[in-house]
Amino acid sequence: MKDLADYHHPITELFPQPLKATDWDQYRISKEQVEFFHENGYLADIKLLDENQIESLKTALDEVMDPKHPLHHLFHEFHSNESGDPNKVLFHSLGHWRIAEAFHDVIWNPAFRIVASQLLGDRPVRFWHDQLFCKPAHHGGNVAWHQDYSYWTRTIEMQHLTCWCGLDDATEENGCLQYVPGSHRWGLLEKPALAGEMDGLMAMMTEEQKANFKPVAIPLKAGHAAFHHPLLVHGSFANFSPRSRKAFVLNVFADGTVSDTNEPLLEGVPIIPKGHKMGGKFFPLIFDPKELEN
Repeated sequence: MKDLADYHHPITELFPQPLKATDWDQYRISKEQVEFFHENGYLADIKLLDENQIESLKTALDEVMDPKHPLHHLFHEFHSNESGDPNKVLFHSLGHWRIAEAFHDVIWNPAFRIVASQLLGDRPVRFWHDQLFCKPAHHGGNVAWHQDYSYWTRTIEMQHLTCWCGLDDATEENGCLQYVPGSHRWGLLEKPALAGEMDGLMAMMTEEQKANFKPVAIPLKAGHAAFHHPLLVHGSFANFSPRSRKAFVLNVFADGTVSDTNEPLLEGVPIIPKGHKMGGKFFPLIFDPKELEN
């Protein structure tokens, strides 16, 4: 049993890697898609997984959700129900890439890596951390309106990116993502309780922001992803439907991001002193545009 964070390359054959520069072309997004992202703060419906990859990740998810897993201590966070309300269950964890081979290797999925680099201005990309968000059928909890970077100010400068990918079909009925287009230009707001009241963020918004608060639902087929800006306001409603909503999240930042704290950046991770570049075992470089020159 190993800590898979020691391996900064794929360790299975689940995600075949490009052998030459032209092999990347099938994964690239268009100039129009990049422009849409910068205008609206998000880009949705990017296919990342095939059926076999989805099933492998769902199997791994079932395994790592067990608190008795022998590598459970490697999680940075593990909340069997972050809401605390048994009628609104939200499973949320960080660190499963260290435990399950499928979740380790999905970070090196070429379909994810090149899009992340394109949306970050064609720059090298480093891994920040992963997340699982699982809402069971009938009593799945909500994720309150929030901005991701409000929880990440311990890293600067803000050059981060989030990728949300479903392992179940995500619909309005089972609590799909909801985005507020253009809200990435509102500046940094205070952070609410992630699994708290849905509208907690409203108390931190100006009247103008409230007037422009016009969420759009982002239904996605399993294996399809949405990328969003670190300041984009987003959330998801509770799941009272008969179908579960399982998803994983990959968070990254452009290479050159530095620590802005002398505290641990994640539970169980050695301190990176304030002002020092993010890197090392837990924050590997996962894509360099130089790979496209091979």
